[in-house]
Amino acid sequence: MAMLTQTSASAGAGKKKSSFAESQRLAKQKAYEKQAKKKRIKLDEITMFTQQISSMLEAGLPLVSALEALQEQTENPVFQIIIRDVRNDIAGGTSFSEAVRKFPNAFPNLFVSMVEAGEASGALADIMAKVAIYFEDSLALQKKVKSAMVYPIAVITLAIALVNVLLIFVIPVFAEMFAGFGAELPKPTQMLINLSEFLQSYWWAIGLVCFGMFQIYRKMTATPKGKRIKDRTYFKLPIIGHLTQKVNVSRFCRTYAILLKSGVPILRALEICSNASDNTFVEDACSDINRHISQGGQLSEVLATNTYFPSMVKHMAKAGEQTGNVDGMMNKISDFYDVEINNIVESLTSLMEPILICVLGVVIGGIVMAMFLPIFQLSSVVGA
Repeated sequence: MAMLTQTSASAGAGKKKSSFAESQRLAKQKAYEKQAKKKRIKLDEITMFTQQISSMLEAGLPLVSALEALQEQTENPVFQIIIRDVRNDIAGGTSFSEAVRKFPNAFPNLFVSMVEAGEASGALADIMAKVAIYFEDSLALQKKVKSAMVYPIAVITLAIALVNVLLIFVIPVFAEMFAGFGAELPKPTQMLINLSEFLQSYWWAIGLVCFGMFQIYRKMTATPKGKRIKDRTYFKLPIIGHLTQKVNVSRFCRTYAILLKSGVPILRALEICSNASDNTFVEDACSDINRHISQGGQLSEVLATNTYFPSMVKHMAKAGEQTGNVDGMMNKISDFYDVEINNIVESLTSLMEPILICVLGVVIGGIVMAMFLPIFQLSSVVGA
């Protein structure tokens, strides 16, 4: 009887554990479902999704079956739910483009429009392959720019941390030692000690100010006026402005080319280019081109008067219009600027290293010299 009671008790505990685990799983599932409409999916995940669905469709697998397989393979739980909902909508009779349009944070405008073009032409697999190549190129470009920024940001962060450690923890030790000298300290040393005391007393205020400034910057750049000011400021910077201009022009040309090649109407293609650019210069240009083409004009005529686009873009666009190969010319422009961007990034990376070493050496060397000045003075007095 005792054994039966013990067995039933352990079975009850097992049921409680399993029911608790199930309730936790359901809670996580609900949380992921709430995030599905809001969370932005990373470009590398979208790229992999597009590559896989293109391969499956080319292999002859039905769209619903392809999405079911991708749902199982995807590691991101939020993206799994998005794919599941898209698959369920398609199984219920909704078109692929309408199903993905419900998730604007997951699927960009470009993806949705290309799916529409693929459905209209009956060549969804081919168009998905083009989108996959476009996303691959965009991801490669994004990684190049980010990799160029990783090294200087890491070195600058390390330098700031090192200087703060010296100012807050090391210099006070020297300050106590200098206090026993009973002599006036050199100005550089006194300024450094004052700075150290200020940081020790008001480090929290500096942190709050930096956080507040970051929040103000983020809110300002979220507004149309603030975004315009940010883009204009970046454009005027010596090297960064040149790099961002080439990146934006390359992205515009690549997006415009792939949309035209896939049969998307010109005005719709310009609208997508504007949304995908995330740059006010390109947005203004797309708006002007849209208006001009609506009145019977051509792309090259607007680019000829726009100062943001280099002269090569204007000449190549005009040549493309004369030969009836605008998308081909736009792709060549994008390829050319991708090479230029790669060269600028490599030059920046090689140039940044000696500059940062020199700056770091001057800062650390200045701190060391300022702290040893009183000792040098004392030794000269003792020697005299």
